[in-house]
Amino acid sequence: MSASEEEKIKGLPDNAYTELKEGEHYKPILLSDKKYPEINGWTVFWGIITAIIFSAATAYSGLRFGQVFEAAIPIAIIAVGVSTLAKRKSALSENVIIQSIGASSGVIVAGAIFTLPAIYILKETNPDMHIEVNFMQIFLASLFGGFLGILFLIPFRKYFVSDMHGKYPFPEATATTEILVSGAKGGNQAKLLLISGLIGGVYDFCMTSFQLWAENISTRMADFGTKLASDFKFVFHMNASSILLGTGFLIGLKYAGIICAGSFLAWWFIVPLLGQYGVTPDGILMSSMEPEIIFSSFVRYIGIGGIAMAGIIGVIKSSGVIKTSFGMAFKSSKDTPETSAHKVLRTQKDISMKIILFGFLAVAILMLVFFLFGGMQMNILQVIVGILVVFIFAFLFTTVAATAIATVGTNPVSGMTMMTLILSSFILSAVGLQGATGIVTALVVGGIVCSALAMAGGFITDLKIGYWIGSSPFKQQSLKFVGTLVSALTVGAVIMILSETYGYGEGGLVAPQANAMAAIIEPLMFGGNTPWLLYIIGAILAILLDRIGIPALAFSLGMFIPLALNIPLLVGGFIAWLISSRSKDSATNKARKDKGTLIASGLMAGGAIMGVVSALLKYIGIELGMPDSYIESSFFHIAAIVMFVLLCVYLIGSSLKTKPSTE
Repeated sequence: MSASEEEKIKGLPDNAYTELKEGEHYKPILLSDKKYPEINGWTVFWGIITAIIFSAATAYSGLRFGQVFEAAIPIAIIAVGVSTLAKRKSALSENVIIQSIGASSGVIVAGAIFTLPAIYILKETNPDMHIEVNFMQIFLASLFGGFLGILFLIPFRKYFVSDMHGKYPFPEATATTEILVSGAKGGNQAKLLLISGLIGGVYDFCMTSFQLWAENISTRMADFGTKLASDFKFVFHMNASSILLGTGFLIGLKYAGIICAGSFLAWWFIVPLLGQYGVTPDGILMSSMEPEIIFSSFVRYIGIGGIAMAGIIGVIKSSGVIKTSFGMAFKSSKDTPETSAHKVLRTQKDISMKIILFGFLAVAILMLVFFLFGGMQMNILQVIVGILVVFIFAFLFTTVAATAIATVGTNPVSGMTMMTLILSSFILSAVGLQGATGIVTALVVGGIVCSALAMAGGFITDLKIGYWIGSSPFKQQSLKFVGTLVSALTVGAVIMILSETYGYGEGGLVAPQANAMAAIIEPLMFGGNTPWLLYIIGAILAILLDRIGIPALAFSLGMFIPLALNIPLLVGGFIAWLISSRSKDSATNKARKDKGTLIASGLMAGGAIMGVVSALLKYIGIELGMPDSYIESSFFHIAAIVMFVLLCVYLIGSSLKTKPSTE
């Protein structure tokens, strides 16, 4: 197939999303016996650029708002757009590689910010504990974890993308593949993404840096709302960020509704109930406490228990997959004269098992050096135990993460990491690691495992995209290491800048997952009062939710993440449902939903990128905010409601104007 023929491709084969019948084979767009441009200066350059940009953007979004958005779709749109503008002749084969390199950003960010900022949090809350945190700890934990995630997943590629063809929906991979395949529309898509990105960026910049309107909409804006909070412990909070609105749109009404259901239970039932009848372990009546304090000090621990149990449930349900996948990987690693003589097709060739084993050894040696000489204050026994903990948990949960992404597009990495932290803390304590040293070590170990699981879940998406289109797996796998290195460097720098600029106290970075990790690990390492009863209540709730078919992880996250960050998700999810169901014509609804997805991605990316700019300005001492007299005025809060409504109107109006013939 020539390059010009490649450009004429209009869609995937008919059996791309269906199970194959006996004797039927899937033939990708790019033929297996042909070679196409994949690794060159163009793909590496744009892959690295998108990895840097989206690593910074998603790190800001996750730490500031507790939401890490997936970068695969916007990166695919950018790849298609720049390739179209540059009139690349072999854009399809190149864009898969660009997307694969750039998509390292979101997964590395998730692995890093869910755990490692907890070191900063504990340092702030315990100034006498002498906890040290540095760039190398964050960078190397992210790097080692990312590399392990890649290495562990490669042997399971064939099982997930080929043997299970049509049995997993792969929602994110499907959306990204459709964007890459419809490259002829890339210029218009990139233009729309740029416009919505500018709108989201300017909107959030005016809100957070210039402070032209309030960032949070709350019933406390009015006197009656303050009285409600004081007397009945009832409060309404909503963040007005474009990032959260766009995230809610992409999540959809179903999962946004489940997340908010957990939040409503926590904030509008349990908090008021405790506010009326609760008593703290110290004998203090909770009626004297503000609802926000009741939530942060007590109720959110129920959510933590639910998240951890959701991770355990995921492991149990995926035990069969782990056994089957491991058996297939072990079988495929055996090299016989017959298989050696047989030529492996380009689209079926992975990095060899020998290189993978060498990679494991290299990572283990580098981890040993880091633990011994990187200021971790560990003896050789503790180092060996730490390395074993990393490898065992990363292996056990790799297929869980991949299965979750392949099934629903959501990776329950935070719940699995919490369980890793709890168990690893007990194990490390048993070999003498306690106190400040034990905390840092356990969090670094947890960060490595978390990054590995996030990478495994995200990388299976890239490999499925490559399978559908016909890319070379070994080339995707090789360049994934490059994307991981770039993303780890970027994330390390951004975490340090944001942590030192905003902090994690009142009005600082939210970092809900890292706060959960800090709350879990502190009593385990110092022998404090661990809220086991609240953990158990959350675990029981998660089991009950799973039994009746409600996603326990999403519900538990809602109980843990602050209400203000969940309400806009529901608004965005409602808008997604509204514009995709208004017409009686299914084609029109689909076109509107697709355009809305593009706009929402732009709002998220633009808002997050400008958020990083705002943080950098604040970091170097440039203050652009309005005077206190304006911020304390009622207009400041009313303006927030008006601007958020206008942003919703833009998202709805622009999407509803779409017709199938114009797409």
